[in-house]
Amino acid sequence: MNGEDLLAERFEEHRPHLRAVAYRMLGSLSEAEDAVQETWFKLSRSDVAEVANLGGWLTTVVGRVCLDLLRSRGARREDPLQDQDGREVRLPDPIIGGARAIDPEQEILTADSVGIALMIVLETLAPAERLAFVLHDLFSVPFDEIAPILGRTSASTRQLASRARRRVQGAAPAPDADLALRREVVEAFLAAARGGDFDALLTVLDPDVVARSDGGALRPATFRRGANEVATGASAFGARFAGESRPVLVNGEPAVATFLDGRPVSLAAFTVRGGRVVELNIFTDPERLERLGLSAA
Repeated sequence: MNGEDLLAERFEEHRPHLRAVAYRMLGSLSEAEDAVQETWFKLSRSDVAEVANLGGWLTTVVGRVCLDLLRSRGARREDPLQDQDGREVRLPDPIIGGARAIDPEQEILTADSVGIALMIVLETLAPAERLAFVLHDLFSVPFDEIAPILGRTSASTRQLASRARRRVQGAAPAPDADLALRREVVEAFLAAARGGDFDALLTVLDPDVVARSDGGALRPATFRRGANEVATGASAFGARFAGESRPVLVNGEPAVATFLDGRPVSLAAFTVRGGRVVELNIFTDPERLERLGLSAA
């Protein structure tokens, strides 16, 4: 095995970790793959013979690539989604798993409870805040290694991560641990939505529940907050669940994929805390649903 083949083999050992970093940074599976590929190009053109910790070197490189991608993203669409505070936000790409478990490769991407709710909050952070938080809080990269990527001091980088941490803790509460109980709550919501049972909906919705629907460029985005408003709009939700549905997992959380004539028409991800739905995120963008490879089988 020559030197290039050996380097490629070592890189492949780190690829799952690098994809996980890039996904948390970008919220896009395709952009994450692009970032990992760019990291390989940089590695293949670099002399790393004296690098003692290749994994750490690659992590900082992919972080820098992702930072550049975040900063270069174009203007948002004219009808954006919003978070709880009215800031513009996009639904990140979901990681789809089976009804009961995520396969090992997907599990690496969504480890450490990186659910859709947390990913949405990460979308609201400034690029530098997101980098500092993701690398330090999620991957334990020291601040003195993150600071050069941002062109800041370690103290300033620490402040960025602290500010991001406060926002995350305030806006992305941890879901209940018991997956079976969370699924029961989702099933109760679906039954009430399909039946138009307003009172039953209120029993499974948190008073401050947030519901978003992201239809991409072809369909309008919607944002609802509060149990009464979400329950009032449940007839629309019920219509989306009226077709052939099957349970799946989205970033390790209960979700429902709905199909019409075998084609996916919606994917609804639920965050359940305290036995109630606190967040509901619905993907209805036909192009994105097609890319996810969902199947009614």
